[in-house]
Amino acid sequence: MTDLTTPTSDASSAQASPQSVKPAIALALAALADWLFYGHQIGISAVAFALALVAGSFAANFARLNRSRLLLAAALVLAGLIPAIEEFNAASLGSIVLALGIALLLTTNPQRSGLGERAAALCDLYLVGPFRFFRDAVGLFNLPTLKSGLTVWLVPVALGGVFVFLLVSANPLLEKWVRLMNPGDAASYVSLGRILFWTVALSVIWPFIQVWWRSKAEAMPPVLTDAAAPERTPSSHHIEFFGVATILRSLVLFNLLFAVQTILDAIYLWGNAALPADISYASYAHRGAYPLIVTALLAAGFVLAAMRPGGPAEQSRVVRPLVYLWVAQNVLLVLSSILRLDLYVQVYLLTWWRVAAFIWMVLVALGLVLIVARIVLNRSNDWLIRANLITLTATLYTCSLINFAAIIADYNVSHSREATGKGVWIDMNYLFSLGPQALPAIDRAIALRGIDPTLVSRRGCLVEQQVKDTTFWRSWGFRSWRLQRAMGAQPKSSTAG
Repeated sequence: MTDLTTPTSDASSAQASPQSVKPAIALALAALADWLFYGHQIGISAVAFALALVAGSFAANFARLNRSRLLLAAALVLAGLIPAIEEFNAASLGSIVLALGIALLLTTNPQRSGLGERAAALCDLYLVGPFRFFRDAVGLFNLPTLKSGLTVWLVPVALGGVFVFLLVSANPLLEKWVRLMNPGDAASYVSLGRILFWTVALSVIWPFIQVWWRSKAEAMPPVLTDAAAPERTPSSHHIEFFGVATILRSLVLFNLLFAVQTILDAIYLWGNAALPADISYASYAHRGAYPLIVTALLAAGFVLAAMRPGGPAEQSRVVRPLVYLWVAQNVLLVLSSILRLDLYVQVYLLTWWRVAAFIWMVLVALGLVLIVARIVLNRSNDWLIRANLITLTATLYTCSLINFAAIIADYNVSHSREATGKGVWIDMNYLFSLGPQALPAIDRAIALRGIDPTLVSRRGCLVEQQVKDTTFWRSWGFRSWRLQRAMGAQPKSSTAG
């Protein structure tokens, strides 16, 4: 690991600087995040914040930067920002996250050379790094008598707050209860949501300001305390910050929080109980599909970080059952998300993205089950990665054999208002965008809607495209050939070019 201190001749000044400069930079970036994001839709503001984060990290870690790699890192950052400049979405956000992490790794940790080491370092940066903010925040005030007691509650309270935020955003009934407990004050600028936002923002920003990479020797990260303080061993730090006491408190709190959501889903989602008059069943069922998946992913990350192979928590007879219970509740949350999405599709029909969401939710559920399998079978994280890669590969291979375009088109026509008398009308534009494989469903839709010259003309264009696809052997496909036979049309004869 590259030490954050400067040579000994400047030790005193170097130690004074981080204590004042780094927290100030982090607070300034958190304020910028508040101004850019809180209560606003995200767009080009993500690019502006990413550039500010790069500048702040550069200023805070100027002494340790690898100058020879700065140009490459800058090019990677710019390339990662281009998708967000085009449009901000989940993919462009992933591009920003990956570019910033790799750029930080290149400029501050040249010792990492292998792909596996770099991937592990990035996982440590984004999964474990945010929790170091809470430890360093306690160390910053130099309160050793309180530190041991506070540390075991930092992770439960901080991550528990994130889970509360996600569960409340996914459940209008919980949101109503929270509003009843805290009606709010229009004159009050500081709210629970804003405090949580600042906490999350600082925890995400801090790893880029107080940079630390886990070395092969598991060297300890520097803490913003007195430089003369004796260095602790990595095992003692890990046990203190992510040890049995912290994990046990976290699991008890998380199980209680998730139990509320599980019980409410069992009553209202699965049991179809009557909701309060001001909350519609559609709102309860449709709103929480995606936030609950984010919750399950965060839960999986916590279990992986806490239940490391050979660690004290994995050997605990008390922690293990709590982990199994919590993972089981997360699997139930994923199943509830699938049901919510299914209810949404029943009303608003299928799209490519909703099919992808179904598949993604199943993969998340399988990933949670594999985490439990790793713990029960006492396997390594490498085994877990291989198992997930095999599952993903098998899923992608299976999906490659499925005619999703035909399935989506047939479902939308069969469940449309034209066919059933309820629901939404057929979106003919979307049907045509599915391509020639949607032709059988398009024929049914035209028959249901009545002959429309415009629709017939557009159908003819798809037929021509289909015939063209099966005419030349280079563009021939078994799926297109089956469709041609099903339509009872013969491709035009032509010599192979």
